[in-house]
Amino acid sequence: MHNRYYALRHGESEANAQGIVLSDPAAGEAGYGLTPRGRSQARAAAEAFAGEGRPPRIYSSPFLRARQTAEAFAEVLGVSEVLVRAELRERFFGQLEGHPSARYEDVWRRDEEDPGHTDWGVESVVAVLGRTSALVAELEATRRGERIVLVSHGDPLQILETGLRGLNPAAHRSLPHLSPGELRRLAGRAQG
Repeated sequence: MHNRYYALRHGESEANAQGIVLSDPAAGEAGYGLTPRGRSQARAAAEAFAGEGRPPRIYSSPFLRARQTAEAFAEVLGVSEVLVRAELRERFFGQLEGHPSARYEDVWRRDEEDPGHTDWGVESVVAVLGRTSALVAELEATRRGERIVLVSHGDPLQILETGLRGLNPAAHRSLPHLSPGELRRLAGRAQG
């Protein structure tokens, strides 16, 4: 890979604190931002990242909780621009919107059986992998030797990680779960 990629899951959000599924862009882009703890998590991730070299290029989901995480992360690092990309949006959970977050388990069990399923109107693992991988492919074609931080949500980031590792995307829950505000190196080494 031509760039070095990092996944940053948004910090604790109001939806996390309430224990609800919030995946509809109409609600998630306008509300349900970070809690004070979530803001602290974003800053702590940036402080840990600060000694890694030159400032990164930061791309964010359009959801408020991710944008606020990206902005707090960028501020600590002195990065003036956060680039918002729809490819990093939350996975849509359809009819489970507003339900208790325990319902994620139902979806994840089905994901293991069939990564193309759309039960309950959810966005399939295959679709999430397609959109997140398309962004990485674009960045690989247009950028060289950069550190790129992708600020998104648990499922999109873990699904992308399976793709970058060459794993079956149905196994996305077998990877270590990204905690709120966690930063993880995804794949590849910068070249050039």
